[in-house]
Amino acid sequence: MIDGSETSVPAVVVKPSRGWSGIRLRELFQYRELLYFLTWRDIKVRYKQTLLGATWAVLQPFLTMIIFTIFFGKIAGISSDGAPYPIFSYAGLLPWTYFANAVSLSSSSLVASSNMIRKVYFPRMLVPIGATLAGLVDYLIAMSILAAMMLYYHITPGLQILLLPLPIIMSFITAAGVGLWLSALNVQFRDVKYVVPFLIQAWLFLTPVIYPTSIVPEAYRWLLRLNPMTGVVEFHRAIILQTRAVDWAAMLVSLGVCLAVFAAGAVYFRRMERSFADVI
Repeated sequence: MIDGSETSVPAVVVKPSRGWSGIRLRELFQYRELLYFLTWRDIKVRYKQTLLGATWAVLQPFLTMIIFTIFFGKIAGISSDGAPYPIFSYAGLLPWTYFANAVSLSSSSLVASSNMIRKVYFPRMLVPIGATLAGLVDYLIAMSILAAMMLYYHITPGLQILLLPLPIIMSFITAAGVGLWLSALNVQFRDVKYVVPFLIQAWLFLTPVIYPTSIVPEAYRWLLRLNPMTGVVEFHRAIILQTRAVDWAAMLVSLGVCLAVFAAGAVYFRRMERSFADVI
């Protein structure tokens, strides 16, 4: 008080959200700068005190491609739909590696940010989404090797290369949805971090990264389509290699599954969000 009169200070009361309106897009937009800093923090932490730094973004898919080429392309003789197997596998590995790393980072993001979650209010959903966005830097760096391989194999991109952002957006939506599920579960059950590596490894073999869908019997392909990453990998590969036409029907099915995974993950995250500060 300065002149003896009381001054009223507006109070801000934070309450747990209810219903689907708990996912407030307007609020997420208001905190867009925080999302930027969370993403940038995850990028810096990822390569902090590493010997090779961002080179790991290239080495991981490149070395995996070499192993797949030797064992599956040469020894097992798996078909690559007429494309050279090294670039066939690498074109599939790029979106898959981004997805796998994004899920791994986002699943542990809430626990890693526990101090901030207990002390400051902000939309908690920004934490796993920021971790998912951080992996896009690795994808862009690894694309340099793909460009060099396209030159080596004399593959000239057509106009459909302009569609390349679409499978990456689909991969981001799927990774964000799975990351929301696993990050919320990890707050309650810390052994989720032991399940994630096995989940990603099993998911790899259920996704046509090392084999084309053409070798799967027609009667069972619909099961493969339920995997949202099937459409992502095939769409990404078709845009780059142009050995097969884009299967738009399958791509739209995968897009629907991607959106369903994200919506389910967002709803589950919202319901669990009320107890994060108490449990984490």
